[in-house]
Amino acid sequence: MQALRLPALLAAGVLAATSCGPSAPAADASTAGVGGRLTAAQKEKVGRMIWKNECGGTVRGLTTWNAGEEFPSLGIGHFIWYPAGFNGRWEESWPRFVAYAGSRGETVPAIGRGADAPWSSKAAFQAQFDSAAMNELRQWLAGRVTLQTDFIIARSQAALPKILGAAPAADRARIRANYQKVASTANGTYALIDYVNFKGDGTKASERYQGQGWGLLQVLQGMKDVPSGQPAAREFANSAKRALDRRIANSPPARGESRWRAGWHNRCETYARPL
Repeated sequence: MQALRLPALLAAGVLAATSCGPSAPAADASTAGVGGRLTAAQKEKVGRMIWKNECGGTVRGLTTWNAGEEFPSLGIGHFIWYPAGFNGRWEESWPRFVAYAGSRGETVPAIGRGADAPWSSKAAFQAQFDSAAMNELRQWLAGRVTLQTDFIIARSQAALPKILGAAPAADRARIRANYQKVASTANGTYALIDYVNFKGDGTKASERYQGQGWGLLQVLQGMKDVPSGQPAAREFANSAKRALDRRIANSPPARGESRWRAGWHNRCETYARPL
């Protein structure tokens, strides 16, 4: 089954989502627009699934500061937002979402519009958790699931040319083919959308342990040769689990990342289930 093209609106969203950061290699004619087209009902379901994956599907989970982290995570995709003076290894996605929302004619509540997160610590964040401003932000986010889903789709769309630019030349045709195979089903499209939001595109050197990454690039590289459609979605799920297991094995022991294995595997299993 041939991969369907994303709507033009999402292609425009790619430009908004990437305009705040380093430029990515331009997509060629065979990769521009690659991705399954989701119906409105499927897109809504994908957004709800991502919300459940990241926040347990709760409104209060839309503003979170996880234990052991130096930053808050906001929205259905837990978009990272760094406090002033902190520069972490993970891609900061909240400012990009704010810019994307603006490009769609939406204005994020005032507490979410600064260049830096307004809380210097988890304690400061928790002290303001039930404030009127935080409640306003959560309610705004809860009412804009489709907007956030479109942003996550745009990130996935923008990831492919970056991945192809970062991959060894000998691997590019296979990576492109694997992406297209996975994108030929609705649940495969969900997998590509969710995984970039979940573990990044795999091109950042800082998002690696012992020189090995776990992002979308590494998952597509690690796929076995299978047919398009549901077999590709299943293999993508399996390759993702292998990449995450490798991350856990390579991670610093003090981080205790093995505690996340079961949850990570469960999330990957959702990629193989038809929507």
